[in-house]
Amino acid sequence: MTKKSFVGQSTIANGLLDLLHTDVCGPLSIPTRGGFSYFITFTDDHSRYGYVQLIRYKSEAFGRFKEYRLEVENQTDSKIKALRSDRGGEFIDYLKENGILSQLTPPGPLQLNGVAERRNPILLDMVRSMMSCTEMPPSFWGYALEMAAKLLNIAPSKSVPQTPYEICHGKPSSYKFIGYPKETAGYYFYGPAEQKIFFARNAVFSEKGFPLDSRRDEVLIEESSREPQHDNTTSFEPTVHTDGVPVLHRSTRESRVPERYGFVGLTSQLDNDPKTYGEAMSDIDSNKWLEAMKFEMDSMRSNQVCTLVDPPKGTRPIECKWVYKRTLEPDGEVTALKTRLMAKGYTQRLGVDFEETYSPVAVVKSIRILLAIAAWYDYEIWQIDVKTAFLNGFGEEEIFMDHPEGFTTIGDEQKVFRLEKSIYGHKQASRSWNTHFNEVIRGYNSIKNDYDPCAYKKISGSSVAYLVLYANDI
Repeated sequence: MTKKSFVGQSTIANGLLDLLHTDVCGPLSIPTRGGFSYFITFTDDHSRYGYVQLIRYKSEAFGRFKEYRLEVENQTDSKIKALRSDRGGEFIDYLKENGILSQLTPPGPLQLNGVAERRNPILLDMVRSMMSCTEMPPSFWGYALEMAAKLLNIAPSKSVPQTPYEICHGKPSSYKFIGYPKETAGYYFYGPAEQKIFFARNAVFSEKGFPLDSRRDEVLIEESSREPQHDNTTSFEPTVHTDGVPVLHRSTRESRVPERYGFVGLTSQLDNDPKTYGEAMSDIDSNKWLEAMKFEMDSMRSNQVCTLVDPPKGTRPIECKWVYKRTLEPDGEVTALKTRLMAKGYTQRLGVDFEETYSPVAVVKSIRILLAIAAWYDYEIWQIDVKTAFLNGFGEEEIFMDHPEGFTTIGDEQKVFRLEKSIYGHKQASRSWNTHFNEVIRGYNSIKNDYDPCAYKKISGSSVAYLVLYANDI
């Protein structure tokens, strides 16, 4: 049984301190060096900027809130207008006296105060990660907690367009390092806004940024007069018309990669994988792309994924497309060219081409428990990536698909493919694969876990094997 999705208010407050979220977490099993076993968080809804303070007892929460209010209102020139928490008693009286709206959340669903309730486990996960990488005693977790809160404030968030720090304090000035002075130790910097060069003895350098030039390199594309060599041994014969294949052209419009993307923005400029069949056939590696497409079609044939049939009356086949990807080594060397035939799932119709689409994956907690068991008993751990996994799932609906581009057999132009199994891109592909896997694995007397539908156990004599399925990874 699954819980019904919580539908709540998703709008964000319009200004700083218009709405404040607070929550107390603890007690933690190991106190800090100062004897603190709890911590309280304050998170601004508008910016998602968060504060964290250590406390010894829950009863200290009210006093810490009053201290925090004086500090934050003085520093930001804004007033707290509403407070969302599960605190009662003196909290409510204090809020009424100061004209602050109280949004009291009852015990129960975390979504009722989701911003505060989500921050606590995120902070604790970060603390555990930091402490696991150090030899310091566990009682130092308070320092890790304060660092985790600072990292969240300077990290991008999907909830707000800028980092929480930038929303609260504005974007810090950015200066360009230009060299070292000869006469003394220090640095020379150039300020673009001030149009001045100045000297600084101390500086903090941003190592995550990368100065990307917005000017694109001019790329000359020569029209290739050669025709791809076709291999006629496959049962799916590709139809390639070089006369109608468009030549790949680069847009002359300049595109600027946002600075915050850093090296990620640089790699996006290097991405030159074909986006369409026409681009693949005009690419310098067109022969290799063609071989990769043939291999994909052969895989579908060997797995009996589809059958070429005459379309029934009134049938509207779904569309498909080729997806191309070069596999690169860390040094940028191309190791393989891969293609995948994808169904355009957005062309499927509910009630006609699909019904149920939900497919479970293993719970992270289950994976952690099994890794702990393996470490304790010194078990071997194997990882398997099932190739073309979704091609093994059987669909419940009768679905017809158009010919893949470039693979239309002469004389069969009016026919369509009837899909006997699911393919990548189908709305129900993951569900079909998961259902088929469950049937097969339980046929080997494997026991499914009562709490995790993707965790299995197989006992054979004195041997035991655990198995976890996450999408197409085992």
